[in-house]
Amino acid sequence: MSIQATIEDKLRALEPAFLAVENESHRHNVPPNSETHFKVTLVASRFEGLMPVKRHQQVYALLADELAGPVHALALHLFTPGEWEASGRSRPDSPDCRGGGKS
Repeated sequence: MSIQATIEDKLRALEPAFLAVENESHRHNVPPNSETHFKVTLVASRFEGLMPVKRHQQVYALLADELAGPVHALALHLFTPGEWEASGRSRPDSPDCRGGGKS
């Protein structure tokens, strides 16, 4: 199973109304076909009343093995259903890699 599929599978435990896991490794200075940099957009009712740090902690707990190993970067965009609707169902674009140029 790919790392992306593993992340998607584990995050289903949060019962998301919407889940998108994007492999952004190709935008960084890593070998082809890497799975090291991900962006997660997750909408869940269970985030109601939780500050962002508590939401992030829930995700970090579920992905502890991946974060301790192959995953180098994880951008999290975590919303309640109301926040997601208020955002126009959009999340910020990821910035360009600043960790070194590709040769």
